[in-house]
Amino acid sequence: MAFTAKDVAALRAKTGCGMMDCKKALVQANGDMGKAIDVLREKGLAAATKKAGRIAAEGIAYAAVSKAGNAGVVIEVNSETDFVARNAEFRSFVKTCADTVLEKDPADVDALLQCRAAGSEETVDALLKEKILKIGENIKIRRFRRFEGTVGAYIHADGKIGVLT
Repeated sequence: MAFTAKDVAALRAKTGCGMMDCKKALVQANGDMGKAIDVLREKGLAAATKKAGRIAAEGIAYAAVSKAGNAGVVIEVNSETDFVARNAEFRSFVKTCADTVLEKDPADVDALLQCRAAGSEETVDALLKEKILKIGENIKIRRFRRFEGTVGAYIHADGKIGVLT
């Protein structure tokens, strides 16, 4: 099945992957958009596994409080470079992780990765692998802590320090 440049652009818009990766996926999937997305997803899992060994020493701290104000979380998520740490998509992922901790109260990072992400049908682990593929760097959820009680939160130095009071 033939495909056009518009098909490649549409796949790129859906997945956030590079133009050549999208073209190769469409070739491999014989122009089928759904199969091409699956091809890219499989490729992303392999890429995420490769990147997992790379050091992620930059990143941000994020603090959030439940709507009722009776629980709070502070979380640290690391990336390889400070450029990614300032990226809006990375920060959105960190917020999703914090919201998931508030909702699900996982015991540790491994348990968090298995939780269904807040506002999504996918697990945190699946979202993490998507972000690694899209951004192109290793990303690690390093640690988090959830507190119960009357809580307030603030972030200092553009995500370098997160505080719950």
